[in-house]
Amino acid sequence: MTGAGSPAPTRRRRLTVLPLIALIFYDVSGGPFGIEDSVRAGGGALLPILGFLVLPVLWSLPEALVTAELASAFPTNAGYVAWVSAAFGPVAAFLVGFSKWASGTLDNALYPVLFLDYLRSGGGLVLSPPARSLAVLALTAALTYLNFRGLHLVGLSALALTAFSLSPFVALAVLAVPKIRPSRWLAVNVNAVEPRAYFNSMFWNLNYWDKASTLAGEVEEPRKTFPKAVFGAVGLVVGAYLIPLLAGTGALPSETAGEWTDGFFSVVGDRIGGPWLRVWIQAAAAMSNMGLFEAEMSSDSFQLLGMAEMGMIPAIFARRSRHGTPTYSILCSATGVVILSFMSFQEIIEFLNFLYGLGMLAVFAAFVKLRVKDPDLPRPYRIPVGAAGAAAMCVPPVALITTVMCLASIRTLIVSAAVAVAGVAMYYGVEHMKATGCVEFLTPVPPESLRGSSSSSAASDDGDDDVEDVRAFLLAAAADGEHAGEGVSVSKEN
Repeated sequence: MTGAGSPAPTRRRRLTVLPLIALIFYDVSGGPFGIEDSVRAGGGALLPILGFLVLPVLWSLPEALVTAELASAFPTNAGYVAWVSAAFGPVAAFLVGFSKWASGTLDNALYPVLFLDYLRSGGGLVLSPPARSLAVLALTAALTYLNFRGLHLVGLSALALTAFSLSPFVALAVLAVPKIRPSRWLAVNVNAVEPRAYFNSMFWNLNYWDKASTLAGEVEEPRKTFPKAVFGAVGLVVGAYLIPLLAGTGALPSETAGEWTDGFFSVVGDRIGGPWLRVWIQAAAAMSNMGLFEAEMSSDSFQLLGMAEMGMIPAIFARRSRHGTPTYSILCSATGVVILSFMSFQEIIEFLNFLYGLGMLAVFAAFVKLRVKDPDLPRPYRIPVGAAGAAAMCVPPVALITTVMCLASIRTLIVSAAVAVAGVAMYYGVEHMKATGCVEFLTPVPPESLRGSSSSSAASDDGDDDVEDVRAFLLAAAADGEHAGEGVSVSKEN
């Protein structure tokens, strides 16, 4: 979007494999900070260890594979919104986009608060409530500005933060070896198990693999780069969880399971290595939360940009700064973070897990439907299974999502229903704005210029053409934005 007063665009730098691995790592994990509660809720070490061994195979790997395949087929910032639109149409895509943006904003509201919590743990920095609120606002503003300055800069920052955040756990693992008693890994107190808290903790720490798909339009050679980065991030995430968990639970007595709450790894470091290791872990945790914020903010804001490129939301959200970043999309996401930051940790996790689960059910359904509906859609990376295998692969993650959602509280169900109603109302509000022409939207590419299914049959109905319509429109919009510098042309919808 260009016009009078717009800054002169500069050619933006694209993400390569390593920065993208770091961003995916922070979209999903950011390190072992936050997994401590799974030990307490699991009644000991056994259940969280089993969880981080089994669930990456049943949940993370299928989600990562789906992301790699569809992000290579639709290398645009619309990400999962484009996938659902191709499979089920614009209404479903809008609702998925809204629910996933809401869950991402909820998730991002955690990180400035957790940053201060880690600084406070172990007798560190303690702020009064007013000072704490001001600190949250200042952190949000500073991190939002870094996001505004460019995605390439965010990617390089995430790479450096990844190395720093994981470094103390290398020392922790080495120092823990002489103290480890393998029998402690088998400890479980069934009377202390809290199923809702356990599953929510595990699910939160292993989800959001698809969030990076909204950055596909900013990646160098996305069809090659994206699958490599996704699979590299899977190994990094699993290792970042299991190694510290095995070291901490194996070195400390099983009776300490009830002490494992958020921030407890700094206590583990103190007991195993001394105060120097505790301070190092606290600093790493604080910096990790900055990386988590940056990655989530990037994904959320570029998702809004992608939806604007599809004409789903006003064109102002597609406006880029001279750094190539979506200015108004970033401001919108930052505003949501500030508003939601007053909520408690457990409230946020349960709410965002439910909303995220709803969106992922639609994503898995879209993946299977696209395999059946258009099996010959060009997929530079393709999971080596047929349509039946694709459906079978989605059964375990869908079962986990259903489990987490069934354990939700009544309050979570009410809040999620309210979000769904708000999403429907917003969709029809946007359609009204399009009809009246009171707000500018991106002009769609004429359908006749986009028709043509990738399937072998030359004859297909309008429904079969949806896949290529969405894919061609998004690729055309991305190419137009690239050739025009950082701008995209806009006109009012008629």
